[in-house]
Amino acid sequence: MSVTSLSSPSRISGPITAPETSEAAGGLCVWPASARPAPGGDVTVAGISLTEAADRFGTPLYVLDEGEVRDRCRTYRAAFPDTDVIYAAKAFLCRAMARWIEDEGLGLDVCSVGELGLAMTAGFPAERIVLHGNAKSPEDLYTAVRLGVGRIVLDSTSEIARLADIVPGGERQQVMIRVVPGIAAGGHAKIRTGTEDQKFGLSTTDGSAQHAITRVLAQPRLQLVGLHCHIGSQITSVKPYLAAVRRMVGLMTQVRDHHGLELPQLNIGGGHGIAYRPGEDGLDVAALARRVRSELADGCAHAKLPVPRLTIEPGRALVGPAGVAVYRVLTVKETSGRTFVAVDGGMSDNPRPALYGVRYAPRLIGRASTAPPAPVTVVGRHCEAGDIVAEDIPLPGDVRPGDLIGVPAAGAYHLSMASGYNLVGRPPVSAVRDGSARLLVRRESLDDMNRRDIGL
Repeated sequence: MSVTSLSSPSRISGPITAPETSEAAGGLCVWPASARPAPGGDVTVAGISLTEAADRFGTPLYVLDEGEVRDRCRTYRAAFPDTDVIYAAKAFLCRAMARWIEDEGLGLDVCSVGELGLAMTAGFPAERIVLHGNAKSPEDLYTAVRLGVGRIVLDSTSEIARLADIVPGGERQQVMIRVVPGIAAGGHAKIRTGTEDQKFGLSTTDGSAQHAITRVLAQPRLQLVGLHCHIGSQITSVKPYLAAVRRMVGLMTQVRDHHGLELPQLNIGGGHGIAYRPGEDGLDVAALARRVRSELADGCAHAKLPVPRLTIEPGRALVGPAGVAVYRVLTVKETSGRTFVAVDGGMSDNPRPALYGVRYAPRLIGRASTAPPAPVTVVGRHCEAGDIVAEDIPLPGDVRPGDLIGVPAAGAYHLSMASGYNLVGRPPVSAVRDGSARLLVRRESLDDMNRRDIGL
């Protein structure tokens, strides 16, 4: 793929563990560390003018800082040197992203044959892939086994016999059991996955996790290599992970005592939170690594267990802060004492505000303004009252149609959750690095959508 250079200042890198260093460079503290203010009210990311990127690729547009993604991967590898760091592909996946993850030595967590197939077309090593999902289809399981996926996380007892029937005779598929640790953590009720009242995992309270372990051990074609848990998403405190480690070590002790098996692996999932607005906290990765390793070592020593190899699954924390969504203002309307700034995207390219009440910090880009800030609500173009990008946020009082709006922390769960609502095509993704930009994912066209409609 060719690389097109857009004229703009050169990229100035900042440490990913301290993105607030860009605060001094125009209040861009939740933007990619390479973001810098530029003349005329513009912003550059990795040396690329967002105004020029919007002119070249159109809007809405996702701009993804490749260097930031790679830096964040390296930070995790440095903090967790003896750990399998597995990228949660559901946050964002394309072929280039799979290659970056492979280059940086991480594994890949997929949840469908679609994600698996895309990773394989990018040449990602199957043995470094983990298959997840609370309701895996027969095609998901068959394809994972056929391609040689490293580990499959079993989420229900019905998957055990189904998977065992697929594995060829004489072979063994490595599996883990997803356990509900009974811990409530996460930024919203809809993304708390560690409690008893949701669809994921098997409970230790009612004995279903223990029953599943017994059934797996009775299958000669399945090899139980460890336990898995995932307690939620957008978690910014270390404490819930420590509680999860304690409960998982307790269950591993039961497995040893009841079955004589010392499990060699423990996967504590991901869900690591990031800052979406100035003043918010993200999860401290270094503190997480230090305290989780200590908790695991102490718990295993007390239980007289060997310390298992740890696996973690960050997604949002690797790609979220590296992305910026760029929109163009279509209308500005004042009604009932409120100002609505409508842009050319919305819930079809970012449903998260409607789903989870997520709040962002948009910024006017591409034009200098001396007007004092005024509270506005940035809304989308779709036929839903809940189509809101950011509610009651300050923008210059003279914001007008044609202006560009940049929304930071947009790298995760935007394109991956995008829809075809109102038949508005999904936006393209442009990667930027060292003063150059290239298109990774093209814009979805009307022709793309029409070709799927084959009936009359």
